[in-house]
Amino acid sequence: MTTEPLRVGAVSYLNAKPLYHRMESIAPEVMLSMDVPSRLAEKLAAGEVDVALIPSVEYLRGSGRGYRIIPGFAIAARGPVLSVKLFTRTPWNQIDRLALDAGSRTSQALAQIWLWLAHGVRPAVVEELPLGVSALECTADAVLVIGDRAMRVPEAPFQDSVDLGEAWYRMTGLPFVFALWVARAGVELGDLPSVLEQCRALGLAEAPLLADIHGQRLGLEYATCYDYLTRVLSYDLGPRELAGLRRFAELAAELGLVNEGVQFVFHDDRDLVKRG
Repeated sequence: MTTEPLRVGAVSYLNAKPLYHRMESIAPEVMLSMDVPSRLAEKLAAGEVDVALIPSVEYLRGSGRGYRIIPGFAIAARGPVLSVKLFTRTPWNQIDRLALDAGSRTSQALAQIWLWLAHGVRPAVVEELPLGVSALECTADAVLVIGDRAMRVPEAPFQDSVDLGEAWYRMTGLPFVFALWVARAGVELGDLPSVLEQCRALGLAEAPLLADIHGQRLGLEYATCYDYLTRVLSYDLGPRELAGLRRFAELAAELGLVNEGVQFVFHDDRDLVKRG
C-alpha cells in the first residue's frame, strides 16, 4: 500500500524563503509547489494542496472549512516590513479610489483597516493591481503594493507612502501576522511540523546565502535583503503574534471583511502550549 505524498504550497516571495529552505532535500517525499499567496489560498480551498502558506485573512475567511493552523510558524513583522506599502497621489483623508495588489488579501484588508482607523476613509476599491503590472500604471488615488516588487517602487511619483507593518504596530502596539502554515481538515501531517522546524532553522542560518542569491535576482543590495530576512521579519507565531492576529480579526470583522467570532484551531494545541 502506497501513501500519497503530502502536497505543500509555498509563497515564491523573498519573505517566505526561510520557511521552506531546502525542503526538497530535508523531505524529498513532500511535493512542494510555488505560487502567490492569494492563489495558494484558492488551491487549499479547492483541495489541490494539503498544506499551504496562506494569507492570515484567508484563514479567518476559511475557518469554517475545518482549517488548522500549524502552530509556531508565521510571516510576521514587529514594525516596518518593507514589502507591504500603500502609495497615495492625494492626501490620505481624500482618497476616493483604491487599487489593491492582487497578490495577498491580508494586505488588502490591512490597507482598508488602516485607512479607516487612521484617516476615517473607506474608499471604493476600483481595481486589483495585477501581478506583473507596475504601480506607476495605476490611475487610482492610492495603490497597495506587496511582495518583492513593493521594495522597488519609486516614491517620487506619489505624494506619500506608508509601510503598513509599521503603521499597524504604531496603531496597536502588536506584531502583524501576514501569513500562516495552514492544513486542510483531515490531512495527516506526519513529520511535517518537524520538517518545517528544520527548514526554518536552516533558512535563518543560511540567510547570508539567501540574501546574496535573491538580492541579485531582485536587484536589491545584499545588506537590504539580509536585514529584511533577519531583523525586519519574524518567522515565529508566539503569544504576541497571536494577540496581533486576534486584533486583526476583530477589526476586519468590524469592517465586514471577515465573519465575527472566528475560532483559532491549531494542529496540536499541546505544541502551542509548549511554545507559549
